[in-house]
Amino acid sequence: MPTAIAVTGADLVLPPTDPQTPPAAVLPGPETRPLDAAVADLRALTERDGHAIVVCPEWAPPATAQRLHAVRSLLESDRIAIVRTALPPLGTAVLVRQLRQLSVCDFSPGVLASAARLLAHYVYAGAVLGSVARLDHVPVGLGSHLKGWLPGAHFAVLAGPEPRLVRLGSGGSGGSGAGPAETLPGPAFTTDLVLARGQLTTDWPTTDLAPAWRVRAVQEASLPESSPRWWGTGKLVEFAAHLPDLPVLHQLVSSVRRETCHWCRMELIGDRCGFCAAPLPTADPAPATR
Repeated sequence: MPTAIAVTGADLVLPPTDPQTPPAAVLPGPETRPLDAAVADLRALTERDGHAIVVCPEWAPPATAQRLHAVRSLLESDRIAIVRTALPPLGTAVLVRQLRQLSVCDFSPGVLASAARLLAHYVYAGAVLGSVARLDHVPVGLGSHLKGWLPGAHFAVLAGPEPRLVRLGSGGSGGSGAGPAETLPGPAFTTDLVLARGQLTTDWPTTDLAPAWRVRAVQEASLPESSPRWWGTGKLVEFAAHLPDLPVLHQLVSSVRRETCHWCRMELIGDRCGFCAAPLPTADPAPATR
């Protein structure tokens, strides 16, 4: 039985990559769904699939996370994991789709929930922006903020795994404003690229970025509703390079040593339980010898 993957917004659900990828359950926010209905939604999800992993971005409204924790408390359930991620909207949607892909594999719910932190390190998420004057989620120097007010300026910004900003020039092409040393650090592994176009007209992600990163394929997606707010402008083209193939994702997660959470007894990988968030105990230091 696949573990249910849920999200806090429909804009974080990308089309599946294959017929075996299950859909994600969308949990409406507290502004549109009363508490008793939200409790019924998650109860039905866990009764149907056994366990539920809810991906809630760190940038979601505080009321959204508070509602999820309240519902889990009211259900008194240890079968609901609330996974937080700092990835921008399109990167979060890519991570959600990877969890959906892996949910049909032989991983326990605990391994799947804790795998989200591992997978996020392999998502190269960024955007081409018409301005960085209101960009708050990625460290940007004062000079770039001032240049962000210049008409026609375009910026390539990488939010993770290594934040970076490059000014591209008025045409959105790296050749006019970025020298050879000014490039976005790309993945050292084969990826596909997902693009979501906002109100900015530029082909830089396909003409410059994709060849530089040796991208295997490019897919277009709808711009997440939350993207303009996250990036500080609607004049953008958001992108996310990711590991697309299920066998590769499966091998990546399988290669990490599994532990048992000392608190809730769920299986996990990494240093923190995906269900109760308890850290993995560190080994006691060896006693000093005389």
